[in-house]
Amino acid sequence: MATDIHSQKILILDFGSQYTQLIARRVREAHVYCELHPFDMDLSAIRAFNPTGIILSGGPKSVYEPGAPAVAEELFELGVPVLGICYGMQLMSRHFGGEVVPAGKREFGHADLLSCGRPGTLFDGFFVEGKSPVWMSHGDHVARVPDGFEVVAQTANAPVCAIQDVGRRLYGVQFHPEVNHTPRGEQLIDTFVRAICGCSGQWTPGHIIEDAVARIRCQVGGDRVILGLSGGVDSSVAAALIHRAIGDQLTCVFVDNGLLRLGEGDQVMATFAENLGVKVIRIDAEQRFLSALAGESDPEKKRKIIGGLFVDIFEEESNRIEDARWLAQGTIYPDVIESAGAKTGKAHNIKSHHNVGGLPDYMKLKLLEPLRELFKDEVRAIGEELGLPRQMVWRHPFPGPGLGVRILGEVKKEYADILRRADAIYIEELYAAGHYDRISQAFAVFLPVKSVGVMGDGRTYEYVVALRAVETRDFMTAGWYPLPFEDMARISSRIINEVKGVNRVVYDISSKPPATIEWE
Repeated sequence: MATDIHSQKILILDFGSQYTQLIARRVREAHVYCELHPFDMDLSAIRAFNPTGIILSGGPKSVYEPGAPAVAEELFELGVPVLGICYGMQLMSRHFGGEVVPAGKREFGHADLLSCGRPGTLFDGFFVEGKSPVWMSHGDHVARVPDGFEVVAQTANAPVCAIQDVGRRLYGVQFHPEVNHTPRGEQLIDTFVRAICGCSGQWTPGHIIEDAVARIRCQVGGDRVILGLSGGVDSSVAAALIHRAIGDQLTCVFVDNGLLRLGEGDQVMATFAENLGVKVIRIDAEQRFLSALAGESDPEKKRKIIGGLFVDIFEEESNRIEDARWLAQGTIYPDVIESAGAKTGKAHNIKSHHNVGGLPDYMKLKLLEPLRELFKDEVRAIGEELGLPRQMVWRHPFPGPGLGVRILGEVKKEYADILRRADAIYIEELYAAGHYDRISQAFAVFLPVKSVGVMGDGRTYEYVVALRAVETRDFMTAGWYPLPFEDMARISSRIINEVKGVNRVVYDISSKPPATIEWE
């Protein structure tokens, strides 16, 4: 009998913290399903969701401000465990009659959490010799603990940093257990969802695949499905998953826009058409894209040209596929969260996403999104479980417009060919030196400026290539990767010697913010 992977679930209510998605990822890493919703989710909707436990996120407001975000009064009477983080703990304290005031000394960054009182189950193994390093980010603190609660931990500046009411299974922490800077924070969240809430850990790659296959078969029946295959992780895993469910009912359309990485088109065809037996129609559209982009230098206009032409070509080809009733997309959970935030206006870090928001009215297809509950790391895990090559599954992110946004200014075939070769050398060297898996995203950028150089006895006047490599957990912020000088020198030498048209290589040491990860 199939496992019901949604029978045990954690509800996360978002008060606008920049770290809320990290809470959800930590719950998922404990193999427990969770969903993230706005703080003012209606109580009837919460009851219908039927959570096994609830987590209240942090947020930028003060709980004592007029109109401060709050939850339904009856939330704490549902009888399920609740964990309040930062603002969530302050909200819980205030709700039960405690007092929250501006802190005399605010805490942002590292602090040593000191155990006091009786730590209880939630903090099993969290303290070592009575203390634990944590990450703080607060300007208010709990001055008076509500009746029925006991103080579990404090810092040198804040006398109340963790509270609990074991009988009612209510817990609060002033620090952020979800961030990497709290070393044992992941363990604390795991303890909450597994030991306190009683979840057994049903959210595993094998169970997710089993559930998705059953749902796809139920949704689609005997209909045909088309999918725009890009070669990226999301569309590749979606294709493999749907093919596992319905086989030849799936047809993938792979639009080769001439802006892909070196040999990528052939790799996609080899992986899906030859090895997995997926039906893939390959469209060679390089000339159409280059013609449409001719003379255009504005980054946003280039994106719109590439995206619009892709839709046109995809539609042309999909019209040739008889009886297609479904369009499959590689929408993942962060896309859904960010799009919802843009609609409600409650998220502090929001963006719209091309995968979310439905289809144009003229495309009479129903939408199939088998990955829309998954984070990127979960998508990669089920990709491996489905048998996709590890190098494809763990490949660094690649923008939808491809090299079109890594060629600064106008896009020309000459520039794309130069960049393809330079990028391939760069990535090859990162793999060889063992850096690739430690880097979150690495790529080369073509700069349409020429500089003077000397090769042999002659003067050259050729182009510049910039190399970018960053480390990040969430892609909202990122630091540049400290590539060793000897590796930089080897990569630069190979690119200049092997890629005709380049005589200078530079390394980007900008962090995000103030820079972005991509150059355009």
